[in-house]
Amino acid sequence: ADVVCARYYIADMAHYDAMVAVAGDVFGDIRPAATMVVCGLTTPEMKLEIEVTARIGARNS
Repeated sequence: ADVVCARYYIADMAHYDAMVAVAGDVFGDIRPAATMVVCGLTTPEMKLEIEVTARIGARNS
C-alpha cells in the first residue's frame, strides 16, 4: 500500500522537530499530503498521534 495522506495530532509544538525527523525516516521519498493539528490527546503521556490513509496497488500503475 502507498501512503497518500498523513494527519499528525501533536500535543505540543515543542515536539515538532522530532516528529518531522521521524516522519522523514519512516516515509523516506514518499511525500503524502499532510496536516498537523496541535491539540490535547487522550492521556498526558501521549505526545503524538498519527493517522494515515493508503491506497492498495502499484505506485506506477
